[in-house]
Amino acid sequence: MLAPAPRAFAQETKTAKKTNPPASTQVTGEGVAETAIYLNGTREGMAQIRRTGVERGRVTRVLADGKSQEVTYERRFVRGENAEKDRIRIENKMPTAEYSLVFSSGEVWGIINDAVFTPRQETTDEFLAMHRHGIDSLLRYKENGSTLNFIGKEKQKGLDLFVLDVTDKSMLRTRFYISAKSARVLWLEYEEKSAAGSDAAKFVRKFHDYRLVQGTLVPYRSELIKDGKQVEETQIMTITFGPRIDEALFRNPNAPSPTTASKP
Repeated sequence: MLAPAPRAFAQETKTAKKTNPPASTQVTGEGVAETAIYLNGTREGMAQIRRTGVERGRVTRVLADGKSQEVTYERRFVRGENAEKDRIRIENKMPTAEYSLVFSSGEVWGIINDAVFTPRQETTDEFLAMHRHGIDSLLRYKENGSTLNFIGKEKQKGLDLFVLDVTDKSMLRTRFYISAKSARVLWLEYEEKSAAGSDAAKFVRKFHDYRLVQGTLVPYRSELIKDGKQVEETQIMTITFGPRIDEALFRNPNAPSPTTASKP
């Protein structure tokens, strides 16, 4: 069971309703972020419990022609000291094809029928956006060396929200809308330019059905909205933290071995 909210956040929430509260009790970006981390499972708890993981689920995408495409996936990961040092492999299964996408050592590649291929730029961008603009970019902001900018408190659809920008070292910004009551991320927003370099598209990812998994909170369902239209829905079926993961899953068989690379 998760611990109660830190007293400091309870005080911030209370004083946020007052007019011109003293500077010492004003809500801060760090206060909001640290409370979200605390209530999601604590920084130390998540670092220990989520060192590795296996997630299985289903993604439903809306294609350009309006038809739906369903993909089942298995995501395996090994957590690094920051997001760029994470290792991730996603096995995608569709009725007509099966393939894998791998992120390791800051690179993305694909595997199909045991052969390595270079994914389309659009596929790579989508894969990286899921990693760089996810909830973890808030929960691991210190590890990633990101900066925080507290935008303020808003009320939308009857919900009291804290709005917080997280900007990583490569200047990628993600705006989080966080419940002032539960400190859960309800949705996030970001912008991405297409591979063609046209105007940036605005993305919104909404999170639903939070569940407790091994002492940490996980949203089991999410929706991705692009320029006001839903383009994807993800449903987690099972997730397990802490299993043993074979490091070979994240090695590019086309990359030179350390022994080969060191030869003159």
